[in-house]
Amino acid sequence: MTLQLDRVVPWGRSLADYRDMFALSDTDLQRSIIDCASGPSSFNAELTAQGGRVISCDPVYQFSREQIQQRIDETYPIIIETLHRTRETFVWTTVKTPEELGQKRRAAMAQFLADFPLGLNAGRYRSEALPDLNYPDRHFELALSAHLLFTYSEQFDTRFHIAAILEMLRVAPEVRIFPLLENFTNATSPHLAPVLQALNDRGYHTSIDPVPYEFQIGGNQMLRVITA
Repeated sequence: MTLQLDRVVPWGRSLADYRDMFALSDTDLQRSIIDCASGPSSFNAELTAQGGRVISCDPVYQFSREQIQQRIDETYPIIIETLHRTRETFVWTTVKTPEELGQKRRAAMAQFLADFPLGLNAGRYRSEALPDLNYPDRHFELALSAHLLFTYSEQFDTRFHIAAILEMLRVAPEVRIFPLLENFTNATSPHLAPVLQALNDRGYHTSIDPVPYEFQIGGNQMLRVITA
């Protein structure tokens, strides 16, 4: 699997963020979970410490901890500057400034980096990428994916979105995707409607569910897909 690290913009989120982004209950967190395109989030580290069962997949895991740390340091000021430039598209209630948000993200990424070598050896971090996952059918109970599908609508076309979601549905009977807006905007992804149509045509049950997380204005919904 080939990935150029200089094309990656690492930005990690915490277990608390995941709970809100995906409306995860305590019961949900007891299920076996695959987290796709998880990047340097601390979700795996935190949930594993609580006895949870989660595998995180991302092609960035082919790089060393030091390389990922260097890329975080390189891109961090760029993200903060972009947040300032697009400030009007975000909700500044839980956090008041881009710098405060950056501190929270830095803390999550530091927790990931501390856990990464151990988790890599344990097989909790896997260098895999959608739409191809190296797991048997129904190996997991729940598949999650945040800030990849729909977020990067310009980079990934409708066909990719459908293939990625079908692959997650192959390995888990339920899929949750957040958010449904394009990156740094308040615009719903143009891929959402054709993706819903394709999934419904294949007999899957789809719903757009509210979640208790909103940073992008209007970005408080997730897509839930369940095998009928």
